Amino acid sequence: MCGDAIRVACRCGTASGAIFLALLPPMISATEPMKTPTSRQVDLIHGTSVADPYRWLEADVRESAEVAEWVAAENAVTRAYLDAIPEREPMIKRLTKLWNVTRYGIPSHAGDRYFYSKNDGLQNQSVLYVADTYDAEGKVLIDPNLWSEDGTTSLAGYEPSDDGQYVAYQKSEAGSDWRTIRVLNVESGELLDDQLRWVKFSPIRWNQEGTGFYYNRYPEPDEGETYQSVALNQMVYFHRIGTSQGEDQLVYQRPDHPDWHFFVEPTEDSRYLLLTIEKSTDEKNQLHYRSVSEADSPWRPLITDFDNQFYPVGSTGQRLFLLTDYEAPTKRLVVMDVERPGRKNLVEILPARSATLESVSLINDQIVATYLEDVLSRVGIFSLAGAHQRDVKLSGMGSAAGFAGKMTDTETFFSFTSYNTPTGIYRYDMRTGQSRLIRQPKVDFDPEDYLVEQVFYASKDGTRIPMFLAHRKGLEWDGNNPTLLYGYGGFSVSLTPYFSVSRLAWMEMGGIMAIANLRGGGEYGEDWHLAGKLDKKQNVFDDFIAAAEWLVQQKVTRPERLAIQGGSNGGLLVGAVMTQRPELFGACLPAVGVMDMLRFHQFTAGRFWTAEYGSADDPEQFKTLLDYSPYHNIKPGRNYPATLITTADTDDRVVPMHSFKFAAALQNAQAGPAPVLIRIETRAGHGAGTPTRKQIEQAADLWAFLVQNLGMKRTH
Repeated sequence: MCGDAIRVACRCGTASGAIFLALLPPMISATEPMKTPTSRQVDLIHGTSVADPYRWLEADVRESAEVAEWVAAENAVTRAYLDAIPEREPMIKRLTKLWNVTRYGIPSHAGDRYFYSKNDGLQNQSVLYVADTYDAEGKVLIDPNLWSEDGTTSLAGYEPSDDGQYVAYQKSEAGSDWRTIRVLNVESGELLDDQLRWVKFSPIRWNQEGTGFYYNRYPEPDEGETYQSVALNQMVYFHRIGTSQGEDQLVYQRPDHPDWHFFVEPTEDSRYLLLTIEKSTDEKNQLHYRSVSEADSPWRPLITDFDNQFYPVGSTGQRLFLLTDYEAPTKRLVVMDVERPGRKNLVEILPARSATLESVSLINDQIVATYLEDVLSRVGIFSLAGAHQRDVKLSGMGSAAGFAGKMTDTETFFSFTSYNTPTGIYRYDMRTGQSRLIRQPKVDFDPEDYLVEQVFYASKDGTRIPMFLAHRKGLEWDGNNPTLLYGYGGFSVSLTPYFSVSRLAWMEMGGIMAIANLRGGGEYGEDWHLAGKLDKKQNVFDDFIAAAEWLVQQKVTRPERLAIQGGSNGGLLVGAVMTQRPELFGACLPAVGVMDMLRFHQFTAGRFWTAEYGSADDPEQFKTLLDYSPYHNIKPGRNYPATLITTADTDDRVVPMHSFKFAAALQNAQAGPAPVLIRIETRAGHGAGTPTRKQIEQAADLWAFLVQNLGMKRTH
C-alpha cells in the first residue's frame, strides 16, 4: 500500500512485478521540434477567411511521396525520444507479462454448436473456436494469426447460420473499415469460394434456411481513394451460398439519398424482413417491413421519419418489440403491431425509468433488460407482458454485456468487468435464474490491492457529473499523485467500467485513473446526449475541464502531474481542452482525434457525424465549429503541455490528416520547452484489430511519455 511514503517513493505492483516510482520535478528531455512547410491556402467560408496552411497533409500517405516523407521524419523524431526513456523497456516486460493470460469472448449458440473467441495470451489476434458444449475447449475454426506475418489482418466479426452449419466472417486488412466476407463450412472446415468485397459498416444476417445472408456494401472506390473516399450510396444485398458476388440480389438502395445507410434482418420466426434506415450516428431511424414470402413486394412503412429511435429487438407473430426513445429520453420497450403502424398505436411493455435502458433481448419467452444506473449495470428479467420476475446478480460495481439469444433458448451468456476486475464470462440459466462463472483471465495482480470509487462534481453551469477513480489503496490526496483523466463525451456513448491491463500497469506505477462521464454520452439517456452535441458541444469541454479542476482542488493531483487522454471523439475532446486551457495539464494524449472541424465531413465516414457536430456548410454551425476546432484554435507563441498524438496510416474512420495537421500546427506554435510528438502506426486503423504486439508497444510508449513528462522516475 501507499501511505505517507508517496512523497518519497511508492511501491506499486505485486511482488512478482514490483515497480517503484519517485515523484520528481518534471524532467522533459529536449527534442528538436519538427517544422513543417506551410502553404498559403486560405478558404473564404461564409464571409470569413480561414487559413489552412497544412492542407497538403490531407493527401493519402500511400499516394503522396511528400506526406510519406513527413510521416517517416515525424516517426523518427518520436522514436528517438521514446526509445531514450529508460522506463520504456521495463514497461514492455511488465505489460507483456500482464497481457500473457488466456482471454475468452462471450459464447454464441447456433444449432448444436457453441462458438467463442480465445486468445492464449500474446497471440496478435484472437482465434475463433467451435465446441459441442458451452464450457468445452473445442477446436480451432478460424485462426487469423495465419493470415499475415505481422498480425495486422484480423477477424472483424462473424455470424453462424441458425443451424450452425456455416459461419460467414469478415476479414479486415491493416485495421481498415473495409471488410471482405468469406464463408466456412463448420463441419468440414472447408473455406468456400464465396468472397464479397467492398463491405463496410455491415452486419451479417442469415435467412432461417441457412442458404444465404443479407449484408451491406458500397460501390468500389476510385483508384487512389480507397481510404479517403466519402461513404455514399450504401446498398443491401442478399448473397446465396455457392454463388458469386455478381449474382447477389439487390434488396435495397436509395440513390436519391446517398447519405442514408441501412440494416436488413429477418424476424426470428422468418415471418418478416425488417428494414431500418438511418442517416447519421444518432440512431434515429425509419422502420419498414415486408413479408419474407413476398420477396419482391414493396416495403411497408412502420415509422417514416427520423425523429426517434425505434430499434427492433424481437417479435411474436405480427407484434414487434421495439426499443425507443419516443416520449422516453432514457428509453422504454414498446410493441407495435405491423397491421397498426405508427406511434399512436404503441403498447408500452417496460416504461421509462430514471435509469437508462441500454439493451433488450427476448430469450425463453422472457425479456432481459440491461439498464445503466449512475453508469453501473443493472439487469432485470421480465415476462413478455412486462412483469418483473427477478434481477440478475452481478459481481459488484461494474459493467455487464451480452445476453444474446433466441426466444427458444433456455440459456444466455454475459460478461462482467470493472476497473479492478478482469472480464469474466458467465452462463445464465433463464429458467432458474442461476449464474455460473465459466471463464476468467488469471492476471498477475491482486484485485484487493485496488480501489474503485465513484465521485460526483459540479461542471461550470452546475450540472452534476459522475467520475470514476481507480487506483492502488492507500494513496494520500496530497496533490502529488500522477493522474490520467480520460473522457469521450459524444454520440450517446456511455463510458462504463471495464478492465484493462494497460491501465492496471499505470495504476501499479502509482498512477490514478480518472474517468469522467461527460455530457454528450448516453449515461443518462437522450437528454444527456443532447446537452453535449451541436451548439452545446462546449458543455462537454467544460465538463472535462471541471473534472480536472476538481482533481486539483481536492488535492488528488496538480496540473504538473495531470495528464488527459481520449480517442476519436475523445481525441477531439483532448484537442479542444488543451487549446482552451493549456496551463491546466502536464501532458496530453489525443488519439485518432477529429481535429479539423471544418472539413471532417468531406472524408470517409465523416458525413455521418454532422448530426452530432453540425457542418461548416451551415453558416451558424460553422461559427460554433470554428470556435472550438482544435486545429484552428492553436495560438502561436503559447506554452502547450507535453503532447503525444497517436494515429495510424490506415485509419479510414477518422482519417489521419486530422492528427497530421494538428501536430504540424502545434509543433510550429509551441513556445515552451515541452515536446510535441506524433506517433503514426503503420498497417493499423482506428483501433479495432490492432495486433497484441502493437497494443503493448503503444501502451509502453504512452506510459513512458507520461513518466518522463509528469516527473516520475523508476527507482527499481
